[in-house]
Amino acid sequence: MKPQPYVHPSVWRGPELATRDDWIIHLDSNDVAEMEAALVQARSRGTGIPALKREDFPLPQLAPKIRQVYEEMAKGRGFVLVRGLPIQRYSKADAALIYWGLGMHLGSAAAQNAQGDVLGHVRDLGADWKTNMKARGYQTRSHLPFHNDSTDVVGLLCLHEAKSGGESRIVSSTAIHNEILAERPDLWKVLCEPFCVDRRGEESEGQKPFYVTPCFNMLHGKLFVRYNRNYIQTAQRLPEVPRLSAQQEEALEMMDSLCNDPRFYLDMSLEPGDMQFICNYVVLHSRTDYEDWPEPQRKRHLLRLWLWLSGDAFKELPAAFADRNSDMLAWQSHPRSPLFDLAEIAAELSH
Repeated sequence: MKPQPYVHPSVWRGPELATRDDWIIHLDSNDVAEMEAALVQARSRGTGIPALKREDFPLPQLAPKIRQVYEEMAKGRGFVLVRGLPIQRYSKADAALIYWGLGMHLGSAAAQNAQGDVLGHVRDLGADWKTNMKARGYQTRSHLPFHNDSTDVVGLLCLHEAKSGGESRIVSSTAIHNEILAERPDLWKVLCEPFCVDRRGEESEGQKPFYVTPCFNMLHGKLFVRYNRNYIQTAQRLPEVPRLSAQQEEALEMMDSLCNDPRFYLDMSLEPGDMQFICNYVVLHSRTDYEDWPEPQRKRHLLRLWLWLSGDAFKELPAAFADRNSDMLAWQSHPRSPLFDLAEIAAELSH
């Protein structure tokens, strides 16, 4: 990689965007009616998740807004909030089908874990991701440090919000890249070199329990950021992983410090019915800790999609991503329909 700042619409600062709302796409009554008609059609044909395809969920009127989401993911600032779905009208299963149907107009879904879940639940299951290597941060109500997921796009649909807290916090990873390059080019160089990242028990047969990738990657003039400090740190428990150098630790500390700097991040509250889409290559996401409702049916609950965008937007990815992406390909061979029984969801902790 050449040491030069990245010039791209994804380079932004949160305080400026907080004064605007052009990153929110509002659904109107006609949009909602079209999605509900598509839902009725899918239900009448018995087409569910993961079998439901784009053609099974026609949204011709909504196409311009869907295209706007796609363009922001592929070429723009890297995130969008879609607001206006009257979530209270639907069962969880119907809300999931609407969300899935909309997602299929953006691309194809990837499995999110070794169990083949293509539609995930973000809900506190009492897990502790710091001590249980099988647990994940989305199964807790703790603060989630900045990170990104492994596919082109991660999407969230809010079913229920927390009693307090749980705000979504995002940051432009391309802006962080530029800041590190300007302030500490020596640490920028370190972040362009490989780090070992923990697979946390989800490796396939014959795979190592970690994969290797730089944080900053460039391909055909596009910057791709892959960052999850927690999994870099937990990989240190593995005897075959080299110990982090003092300079690597310093680089990770600078990355974390800038991500958590109010000069860079943007907070947003996800209301019931909100759909958030984030391009993983240019935006990192976090979540504040939260207090939940005591009643199980009111607890904070979001549905999550991992998407590969259609078309040529990210047809080619850095070679360093191939090892990790092979995980999703293996998991995708046995996709699982979403669970909606709370006991079954909680049982995931035993995996």
